[in-house]
Amino acid sequence: MGIFDALNTSVGGLQAQSFALQNISGNIANASTTGYKGIGTSFEDLIPDATTPSRQVAGGVTAFAQATITTQGTVSATTVATNMAINGDGFFSVQKASAVVDNVPVFTGVTDYTRRGDFQVNANGNLINGAGYYLMGVTVDPKTGNPTGNVPQVLQFQNNFIPAQSTTAIQYAANLPTTPKTPASSGAQAGTITAGGGINPADFASNPLPLGTPAPPVNAFFTGTIINNDNTTPAAITAATQLVGTASATSNDLATAITPPASLTVNGKTITFSTAQTTSTTDSSGNVTIGIGPTSTLTVQSVLSAIDGITGATTASTVNSGKLVLSTGTNQDLVISGTGNALAALGLSAGTTVRATGTNPGTGIVTGNDLTAFTNESISGGAVTAFNAAGTPINVQLRWAKTDSASLGTGHQDSWNLFYQTSTSATGAQTAWVNTGTNFVFNANGSLASPAGSAVSVPAVSVDGQVLGNLTFNIGAGTLTQFASTAGAATINNLTQNGFAAGQLQSVAINNSGIVV
Repeated sequence: MGIFDALNTSVGGLQAQSFALQNISGNIANASTTGYKGIGTSFEDLIPDATTPSRQVAGGVTAFAQATITTQGTVSATTVATNMAINGDGFFSVQKASAVVDNVPVFTGVTDYTRRGDFQVNANGNLINGAGYYLMGVTVDPKTGNPTGNVPQVLQFQNNFIPAQSTTAIQYAANLPTTPKTPASSGAQAGTITAGGGINPADFASNPLPLGTPAPPVNAFFTGTIINNDNTTPAAITAATQLVGTASATSNDLATAITPPASLTVNGKTITFSTAQTTSTTDSSGNVTIGIGPTSTLTVQSVLSAIDGITGATTASTVNSGKLVLSTGTNQDLVISGTGNALAALGLSAGTTVRATGTNPGTGIVTGNDLTAFTNESISGGAVTAFNAAGTPINVQLRWAKTDSASLGTGHQDSWNLFYQTSTSATGAQTAWVNTGTNFVFNANGSLASPAGSAVSVPAVSVDGQVLGNLTFNIGAGTLTQFASTAGAATINNLTQNGFAAGQLQSVAINNSGIVV
């Protein structure tokens, strides 16, 4: 190597070091540049051309830039909801606008890639980063969050004024308890609709069942024949007359003792008179055994109480002038028969006593006067915010009332009515709640038997003077059920509506899954 070559090699070394210093300077200058990746420098030696290997001399040096674009950078927090950073491998798909025509960017269709994530929404609704690149993305299913396409498009969010949309449909799904636990159910007479968690129209000044529903039957009475006691001076029996005893001047026992085998059958349940016990017992099926053993002190009242327990009568059966007066109750007509001498000893006869015709037909409303009875005999059905044509939010409160129960016996089935609150301040005869007018009937397996369709129409809905108009409750197949619930309350699985208020796009943000929301 001559002096010239030595000088040339030295200059090459200085140039290589200068190139490295330029990279270092650039890295320092861009220390605060979002998405910037530092550029390293690598040096390579230059081997001079030598025809004689034994006379090989040291060559010069050159420098090359070493990109670090795939190296993870520092992630910094910001207060901008659309700023993003990629932690790990990957790039943002972006496009650069080739021109702007009438304030609208025009794109070439060429996709670029960047890790610069300082995106913000511009006036056109695009997400653009500090380098002027427009973010691209694919649409996702709003329910599942899964992509519905695989071809990215430049994202744009419309911020035009959106007019209000009134609510026309409500999606509803729930499980209703087989036995609701209402405030009134725990203290109600056993065997009644109220004890079963239901609603008793007799407790209301205005029958809340659907408009046009016939008035429910009311209690009627069956009166037997006069029976005397076994006193030496016979007298008409009373409720205190004992079933077992010995005739004397002070006795008050049945003149004709009931002799087993003897029984009464009331509405399909059996009352058996047995000398094997001295107390009254009831089995799990509702059948009663009345003890008439030698030391029994049970009375005619014991028989009356057993009958009322079966019929669920809230008007107690009595003894009047030696005659048994039996209440039918309101659940079903009184059907009575017997074996042995049970009927004759008590002055009864086999037959059917039909309940009396009621005088309070369904009005389809709950008035202010009946609010206490209604809330005590119904359960919450949830609430949803709906919107009228002006976009005014309206709180729609719902309640369920069980109107019949299969537990009441033959001829009964599990039925419910749905109510919505139309006035939060109703008093007196003013309407507070409105029956939607549909009987929801359930099969024994908990499935909905009727209505058969999935849409239930409710006309002219209004709440506190705000008119919603006609609403449709959409109940999908299998989404409204009746199963046992330890809480005795409705379980609301879905309660949504399709209306919204007027407005404009307020903000755009990115969630942790990378979805624009």
